[in-house]
Amino acid sequence: MTVVESISLMLGLLYAASLLYFSGKKWGAGLTVALTGAAVVAASAWPLLVGAAVAIAVLVGMKRWQPQLAQGEGRENQIRELVHHFFSLSILIVGMQYVLYHALLLNDMGGSLIRPDVVDAFLPIAGGIGIRSILTINVWDSHHPAAAVMLLTVVVSAIVCKRAFCGWACPLSLAGTYLYKLRKRFIAGDAVPPKWLDWPLRMLKYLLLIALVYIVFGMPAESLPYYLNGNYHKVADVKMGMFFLNPSLIAAIIIGIILVMAAWQQHAFCRYLCPYGAGLGLVSFLSPLKIRRDSKSCLIESRGMKCDKCSRACPARIQVHQQISIRSDECQACMRCVSACPKSAALGFSTRNNWRVSARGIAIIMLVVMFGIPLAAYAGGYWHSDVTDAIRLQLIPYLNSIGH
Repeated sequence: MTVVESISLMLGLLYAASLLYFSGKKWGAGLTVALTGAAVVAASAWPLLVGAAVAIAVLVGMKRWQPQLAQGEGRENQIRELVHHFFSLSILIVGMQYVLYHALLLNDMGGSLIRPDVVDAFLPIAGGIGIRSILTINVWDSHHPAAAVMLLTVVVSAIVCKRAFCGWACPLSLAGTYLYKLRKRFIAGDAVPPKWLDWPLRMLKYLLLIALVYIVFGMPAESLPYYLNGNYHKVADVKMGMFFLNPSLIAAIIIGIILVMAAWQQHAFCRYLCPYGAGLGLVSFLSPLKIRRDSKSCLIESRGMKCDKCSRACPARIQVHQQISIRSDECQACMRCVSACPKSAALGFSTRNNWRVSARGIAIIMLVVMFGIPLAAYAGGYWHSDVTDAIRLQLIPYLNSIGH
């Protein structure tokens, strides 16, 4: 595990422990620190120790200069934005390291920088095939194990906390939000399609999801070991990187369309084209946590007022003020509706028996899940790719000719 990955991982877990401590859950904070420490000892990797030292220094500084955020006591939107920027910045830095790693490798400077394995999170097909091979034929992927780990991690987050990954961690979602805000500064208004068109457009991401699922499960079980050991799988991350860094004309057009959609309508890519979001939306129905409205406290029923602030704040355009429980696959648990509600008791993220989870609670869940599972996988020896620099140098010149 690289130093950059280690710093992000340790900062995320120790910040979660800090939030648990300041929320009065000292046993939870102690357990998080103890399990993190045990995993670090089991892994016996010096980058994790460096990461822990940097994380402690950052948290001490945050406690001194930003005590409210350090304790997770800000408004829902503040806490979400802090966590979302942290996840996205971590991925951005890792992406830059990945590009630099390949640049050094191609210039006969291999070994100067270690490849960050977490970039395999952008290989959902490889992750799906990896999980399938483990469950069906007990074959473990040694070339991109982090792909399976990260796919499992994101799925677990959806089971526990709905589509919070989309609203709290996804870097593409945050980038789309910035594009949308930038466009709004120069061109007002939104190109929101009518309801009769919106629903069919939303189905596009499910068609893409079906295509991905077919690729994963359409392959015969006896072919899985050959695929996992094939040249295509060894350099799947490089081919994905080249799709963005050196796109073909068709790829450039696709990327351009996605950027225009993201700028013109809030969360347009998430709503219409993201197969990852489609899968998480389906899995999120299993989550016991949902946005729930207490009609006794809501201004609509309690005082007969016409209030729809929660619905207007929802980027997914869910009519929150008209429902008791939000079961929509589009809900990202972003808490914007809760933050907009003038009555704190009227709206919350809770279970059916009214156990509420605050924005600080969602932050803790996401940090523990998104960093705890990868740390456990790394400590267990299922994280680092065994594709050597020599193999990469041998295969990179033939990227265009290497197929499935």
